[in-house]
Amino acid sequence: MNWKETYTRVFLNELGKSTDPSTVKQYMHSWWMNIRNKDKCGMRLTDRGLEVVQELDLKTYEIPYPEEMPITAQVIVYLDKFIDCPYYLTKKSILVLNERKAIELTLFSGDVRKYGYIKAMKRPTQKD
Repeated sequence: MNWKETYTRVFLNELGKSTDPSTVKQYMHSWWMNIRNKDKCGMRLTDRGLEVVQELDLKTYEIPYPEEMPITAQVIVYLDKFIDCPYYLTKKSILVLNERKAIELTLFSGDVRKYGYIKAMKRPTQKD
């Protein structure tokens, strides 16, 4: 199941717009940073996607980053793999729509770099 498509359909429905495939495809391109078909990850919102979340008055959780923590390409890759709910990145914080994910990130003091690294280390390794 493609969760981005599901969220897009729900958001469109709540906005009173059509949920036909062409409309869903159009809005997926403007609301999600990564439109590749993934089962549950790759849920980063664009600026327009965040506007829709705010327009729908959905609960978001803002977790500030530690001081002087750079958001590198590797951090973004980690987030793309391990954040399984819609999220939005700012220069100083991450906003997530899932309370459980917000608690996890808060336990890491907002250090999304460390969060991604720990998740990657705990991931089961593939045996050839």
